[in-house]
Amino acid sequence: MPFEAIGGEPTIKAIANSFYDIMSTDAIAAELLALHPQPLDRIRHVFFLYLMMWMGGPNEFEKQHGHPRLRARHLPFTVTPALKAQWMYCMKKAMYQHVSNLALANRLLAALDDLAEHMINHPEQS
Repeated sequence: MPFEAIGGEPTIKAIANSFYDIMSTDAIAAELLALHPQPLDRIRHVFFLYLMMWMGGPNEFEKQHGHPRLRARHLPFTVTPALKAQWMYCMKKAMYQHVSNLALANRLLAALDDLAEHMINHPEQS
């Protein structure tokens, strides 16, 4: 199970925090950051709970927020391939920063890439 293999709750929290730190400071993710409510404290915590559940850890996310329904939760936002690329850029940097097992990191990133692809609801804008 990825939860144990990745290092449990501390590592997942570190990944979630780094993800938002990168999004907040890297100009590559400026468009993605602009879509997120400020301050990022609440969404950072919700993302940590989601990642923990997604990786097979404690399911506090559903207890507090109900079924993820990720696509439905993202439908109010225009999610383009460019925004997906920015999201994956932040996630790759955060994952590689905290997961030394590259095979595990790459497996998780491939699964997250598929999930992020499913969130796209609008073609590239010209």
